[in-house]
Amino acid sequence: MDASLKPFFEARGIVVLGASTQQDKLGFGVARNLVQSRYPGKIHFVNPKGGNLFGRMIYTDLSEVPDPLDLAVIVVPAPAVPETLRQCGERGIRAAIIISGGFRETGPAGAALEEKCVQIARQYQMRFIGPNCVGLIDTNFPLDTTFLQTPTPPPGEVALLSHSGAICAALIDWSRGQGFSFSRLISLGNQADVNETDMLTPLAEDPKTRVIGLYLEHIGSGRDFVRVAAQIARHKPIVALKSGRFSAGQKAAASHTGALAGSDTAYQAAFEKAGVLRVANAEEMFDWSHALAWCPLPKGPRTAILTNAGGPGVIAADGVEQHGLQLAELSPQTVAALTDLLPPAASKSNPVDMIASGGPKEYEACLQLLLADPQVDAVLVLSVPPPMYPAWQVAERLIPIIRASEKPVLIAFTGGQLVDEAVEMFRKAHIPAYPFPERAASALACLARRAEFLKQPEAIYAPLGDVDQEMAHQLLAKAPAGSWLDPEACSRLMDAYRIPNAAVRLARAPEEAAELATQMGFPVVLKVASPDLPHKSDVGGVLLNLRTKEEVLDGYTQIISKVKAVEPQAVIEGVHVQRMTPPGQEVIVGAVRDAQFGPLVMFGSGGVEVEGLRDVAFALAPLNQAEAEKLIRRTWAGKKLQGFRSILPGDEAAVVDVLVRLSHLAYDCQEISEIEINPLRVLPPAEGAIALDVRARK
Repeated sequence: MDASLKPFFEARGIVVLGASTQQDKLGFGVARNLVQSRYPGKIHFVNPKGGNLFGRMIYTDLSEVPDPLDLAVIVVPAPAVPETLRQCGERGIRAAIIISGGFRETGPAGAALEEKCVQIARQYQMRFIGPNCVGLIDTNFPLDTTFLQTPTPPPGEVALLSHSGAICAALIDWSRGQGFSFSRLISLGNQADVNETDMLTPLAEDPKTRVIGLYLEHIGSGRDFVRVAAQIARHKPIVALKSGRFSAGQKAAASHTGALAGSDTAYQAAFEKAGVLRVANAEEMFDWSHALAWCPLPKGPRTAILTNAGGPGVIAADGVEQHGLQLAELSPQTVAALTDLLPPAASKSNPVDMIASGGPKEYEACLQLLLADPQVDAVLVLSVPPPMYPAWQVAERLIPIIRASEKPVLIAFTGGQLVDEAVEMFRKAHIPAYPFPERAASALACLARRAEFLKQPEAIYAPLGDVDQEMAHQLLAKAPAGSWLDPEACSRLMDAYRIPNAAVRLARAPEEAAELATQMGFPVVLKVASPDLPHKSDVGGVLLNLRTKEEVLDGYTQIISKVKAVEPQAVIEGVHVQRMTPPGQEVIVGAVRDAQFGPLVMFGSGGVEVEGLRDVAFALAPLNQAEAEKLIRRTWAGKKLQGFRSILPGDEAAVVDVLVRLSHLAYDCQEISEIEINPLRVLPPAEGAIALDVRARK
């Protein structure tokens, strides 16, 4: 942990600046919670009015407070915060939590006030959380600097780092009814100084924290976040809820890659790169966190379902398939043992339906059989309220088996009062229990994803040794900012990173086009040369498979006249001549630079199918071979490369090589805002891939 952050978690003395005796003031709430949290260090209060609070004297000035003082909690009006922060600096306090609101969130004047706080903190080498935050809770130290009315939660295994104080408060209250608690909670507020990346390491190093949960509205320094999170995720799971997934406001982009990279795409790619498990909602965050904190990881996706009713079993089976798991095929020995154990009407295949007569003994015996089956990696145990016996008796039988198992077992007891006692027993035993089968299946899938991530070797990136980065920079330096490189420059850019491409030459007259075609060799392609026409085929600006000089002469004239008729205002520089390549599959490969995370690499169906099919996938650059292969296999285009029915396979290895090289080009050359190969012609296996149309914008 950064030494500058230690006072937030190891303070020997804390002062509340703005403590109040009025119960409707935030300063009262902070003082109350700090005292009631049983914080072991010294607690001091400061307010110019003086007085007494919770049996402690309220000092009228910070200078009167005795040492040691390591952390200040500031709850004064916004205009007074900068001076209060300065006093803390003069006193030698190097950490503060600014609860007060009225800063950047209120407009330009508040933003200026916030910047003043940042400058003062830098002057005194202070770190601060906030402003406009709820505070910090550590249930094990213990420490509670919040003003919330809800009591400090009991110690737990999950840390929550939140951009929203309101979300923090709501989740603390909600968790009480879910048998769930926290190790640490940190409300970051405006993040004028300490941000989410700063706080990841203290949570990772906390021995009481087994899972890190994040509620994020944005990430300031995206690359730093990915780097730190990737290191932590190898040792401790991170679960993230990112709001604003469907935000409008995506800037206009001329390339297919830019148009398809939506506002949320970069976050998804960043989480995947770092090994962060992304959830869709708060409920899922806690469902997954329960499982990650309390369960062993499965060795594979093969899942057995044990139930006392058919309906829940079918729902669970749907959930298993929906979330990418597999229904286990039970071994003949297991099926035979189940046949001896259960009545004829019961189902002995997976899902195993004991029917309503299945009681505590049957649950116990069946679960033992399923866990002993080498073809089973995990088990979902379901129950609806049985009429013949209380649900707690089932829980009583199952808990010792589950706790001793090296395979994960997740519970879904559906009902209300009839199952409440059983659910509470499971939770006290640290066994995840859910109200519905589909939620248990989702949590199990999370465990499987985590296990799969840990099986992958840690990604190691090294610059490509066979590229000419200097040439690439020189080519880009010649282009004005915001402009598209001409096709010849794009071809040379491909050459610099050893990406095979079909050479392009510009002809400014029909005769010149015919001469270039003769030099290249027939057949050739003609494409209109215009900086105003990014999608040439849409305006009749492309002619294929021209086999003679006469066809080229006529084709040149045809393209110019057709394009002028459709786009009379477009600047036309002439026609580009390119040799035809052998037939093959067509894919798109591209990269677009994201403001937070840097270049995003795209792969998918190419040619005219791009935006129609929207069969694309994104990953954060740079890519290694394994990441490129994974990106390809997330798409229909990737399946076609392996051959599908009448579609002959393509050279996937060549596509992987192009993806890796293009990702490094985009990563190495920060001048590139977007670059795209569409199409990349993929030849049969071992014959390569050729970039036919390359576009790059500075």
